[in-house]
Amino acid sequence: MQEQNFKLKYLNGAVIILLIYDMIAVNFSYLAGLWLRFDLQFSHIESRYITAWEKFIPIYTFIALITFVLFKLYKSIWKFASYTELKHVMYTSLITAMLHTYFITLLFGRMPISYYILGAIIQFLAIIGSRFSYRFVLLLRSDRENIQRAKGNVARVMIVGAGNAGRLLLRDIKRTKDCNDSVVCFIDDDTNKWGKTVDNIPVAGGRDRILDNVKYYRIDKIYVAMPSSKPEELSKVLNICKESGCILKNLPGMCQLANGKVKIRDLKDVNIEDLLGRPPIKVDLEEIFEYLNGKTIMVTGGGGSIGSELCRQIAAHSPKRLIIFDIYENNAYEIEQELLMNYPNLSLDTIIGSVRDLNKLEQVFATYKPDVVYHAAAHKHVPLMEESPCEAIKNNVMGTYNTALAALHNNCKRFVLISTDKAVNPTNVMGASKRMCEMIIQTFARKVKEGKVNDLRPIGLQRDKRIIDMDEYCYSHSNNPATEFAAVRFGNVLGSNGSVIPKFKKQIEAGGPVTVTHPDIIRYFMTISEAVSLVLQAGNYAKGGEIFVLDMGTPIKIDTMARNLIRLSGLRPDIDIKIEYSGLRPGEKLFEERLMSEEGLEMTPNKLISIGKPLEFDEDKFLRQLRLLSVYMGENSGNIREHIRSIVTTYHTAHVDSINSELFDNKREIANVLHHEDLPQAAN
Repeated sequence: MQEQNFKLKYLNGAVIILLIYDMIAVNFSYLAGLWLRFDLQFSHIESRYITAWEKFIPIYTFIALITFVLFKLYKSIWKFASYTELKHVMYTSLITAMLHTYFITLLFGRMPISYYILGAIIQFLAIIGSRFSYRFVLLLRSDRENIQRAKGNVARVMIVGAGNAGRLLLRDIKRTKDCNDSVVCFIDDDTNKWGKTVDNIPVAGGRDRILDNVKYYRIDKIYVAMPSSKPEELSKVLNICKESGCILKNLPGMCQLANGKVKIRDLKDVNIEDLLGRPPIKVDLEEIFEYLNGKTIMVTGGGGSIGSELCRQIAAHSPKRLIIFDIYENNAYEIEQELLMNYPNLSLDTIIGSVRDLNKLEQVFATYKPDVVYHAAAHKHVPLMEESPCEAIKNNVMGTYNTALAALHNNCKRFVLISTDKAVNPTNVMGASKRMCEMIIQTFARKVKEGKVNDLRPIGLQRDKRIIDMDEYCYSHSNNPATEFAAVRFGNVLGSNGSVIPKFKKQIEAGGPVTVTHPDIIRYFMTISEAVSLVLQAGNYAKGGEIFVLDMGTPIKIDTMARNLIRLSGLRPDIDIKIEYSGLRPGEKLFEERLMSEEGLEMTPNKLISIGKPLEFDEDKFLRQLRLLSVYMGENSGNIREHIRSIVTTYHTAHVDSINSELFDNKREIANVLHHEDLPQAAN
């Protein structure tokens, strides 16, 4: 076994060639010493000296080979030889010279003193020359690269990952004519690769050596080629790399390796999503496919960040028809064109309209008869809704009521509301409006189950502008509609229009400062694609009246996220880009909850999706309050918050600071409540 390891480590082609050269050099160095001693005339050399030299060749070859191996002269990377390697050659030359002098004198008699001295010097020069000559060539090449770099032509690259992906990436960089990258080193955690080369590029150590090698090799870019690594390991490596200030790119997936193809164009910029440090959320795609395949799906707010991702994923599951409903024509047009390009056979309709307009909704539902509705249309910017609370009520609350009512009236099979963790113990109008949206969903679900759908009538319509006669708006003709209403509640989505990430990126591009409201503010985060995948699967679990709660993982400090983004941009927080704390905005919490204390959790088949036990409230009273609220809203009453508070009893604004303090101090207890291990299983 040890012999096999020795062969694997040392007996490759390059080492064998170097070994043969060394054995010739060490012996002919002393012959050259004799030649110099006798005035460059071989005929003048005494025959006894030539005989002694010839007979000593096998003995000295063995001595030199053992000494060179012990001093690891065949393990060093001589392309990057330094003072350490120079010392090793000096020591080996000195030791072999002493052993040569001792044994040749002992066995064959005394040789000329100049023979020992000249032979040792020539041997040292021959050995060191073979090692450092290539280093010298590399330095000359490096100087040329530096000139090119000064002209902006060449970037020095480190590849993290010396496996198949790294090798394929290196090969593609070399083959790509218009690529001005020069790979100078690899990094890999496999200790067996350390000190070796990959296509003549050295493996310079593990992840703990990344920052040192960035300085040593003057790295400009770092390419991470670790597609098979666990997300938490990849996150650790990326966090080290971003400290370097180099341009950082990541090879995203395993699909290229399956075909044996890794291209430099496959590299993507490292985003904040890559630093979450948790496994990607997985959903049952087959389950979603069966749920959506062949159905007519409608997405309100389909042009927004959440809505557009819903449309993308729905389109990938072969619906019978997809309907995008949005009031913003530019957003709707962009997602429409994207879907038509990617799914040319998709039956797609884009409708411009407002969820405030029940007549428009009725027209759309009556025309297309959607089977499933995902209601993503909403105002979601907390500070703006604090300034315009009536608009939050009109769009979020009344818009949800109208859409749910049209779905019910047209016998839609399922209605899924996109909610938010800000609906839990809300401290702002936006959160309170979304809590009312959840209550609307629960009310509709209860009325459907109790067969009292006639209690659900239009709210806030002016008789002279409506098409639908309120007195005739009943469901006797629809044969007891059985729409299943549900809501899905989750936290912040990375990269969405309402996320802090786009704001931070713009501030960094502008040179700072980056503004964070509070150094201790914490939020749950999930990527858009992850959140939407879980929303789609939660919709499949809906039976009516559920509030699904998504597991968002571990909450993250916004301050930490801002600093990571600055580093990913190649800058240093607090040095290149200042961070300023602006203070909590009106209605803003330090720590968002996903569950009210009175709500319990049940598990679903997907452990990342739980069901919050709905809070009991008087649905009939709630409907009366909504009608009254629509009157106050129409009058644009300055006391609108008091009316909201009368409906959402958990809505508090007077003592936000004390609430923040209490929530922040007890965030670990909240996290424990949300732990799923001992939750009861939801009934199928």
